[in-house]
Amino acid sequence: MLNNKKIIVVLPAFNAEKTLEQTYSEIPLDIVDDVILVDDSSLDNTIEIAKKLNISHIIQHDKNRGYGGNQKTCYNKALELKADIVVMLHPDYQYTPKLITAMCSMIANGVYPVVFASRILGKGALKGGMPIYKYVANRILTLMQNILINQKLSEYHTGFRAYSIEVLQKVNFNNFSEDFIFDNQMAVQIFKNGFEIGEISCPTKYFPEASSINFKRSVKYGLGVLWESIKQ
Repeated sequence: MLNNKKIIVVLPAFNAEKTLEQTYSEIPLDIVDDVILVDDSSLDNTIEIAKKLNISHIIQHDKNRGYGGNQKTCYNKALELKADIVVMLHPDYQYTPKLITAMCSMIANGVYPVVFASRILGKGALKGGMPIYKYVANRILTLMQNILINQKLSEYHTGFRAYSIEVLQKVNFNNFSEDFIFDNQMAVQIFKNGFEIGEISCPTKYFPEASSINFKRSVKYGLGVLWESIKQ
């Protein structure tokens, strides 16, 4: 705990057998009270590895619900377990779990109710191998979103986030998409509900086992991101 806040890390997993153990090994269990892994009907041995690691709460979807659907299960379980701070971390080892303590400290000390780990602050993205086209698309989308909703985030698309429980209770995430646009809907609605988002610079790693979406889905995601911002 930090400042007597119960901290829960949620891992929305899909085919994460090659990276789960490395991700889990860097979670600071000295301050993290529980870890929840939700497996979205993986086709590999993600569940078996999670059990071997003795992850405290393992949930398996009978059928694939999508990235957003996975997170909904994660957050509902964290609410059930009465978390004070919930950290969402992709188990693909693209982001370093070593930042969990710093991110949670910002929330536990009342600095921000939400903290995003940004790949764009500093030079972490390109240095870590982010493809140029993804970097350029990220920058363009972020600029347009900031203009449309009058904010100044460096990145809206990170898969490493920490939330105070008040935010998850206020933002009606169960009504959001089951697809990748879920993350963006979260960010937009956090601002719409009057919360602020802090950011911390995060190094990143791009390698074959790290999760990614293909070009066609990336285009669909980008258009959805802009539409969510325009609606506000």
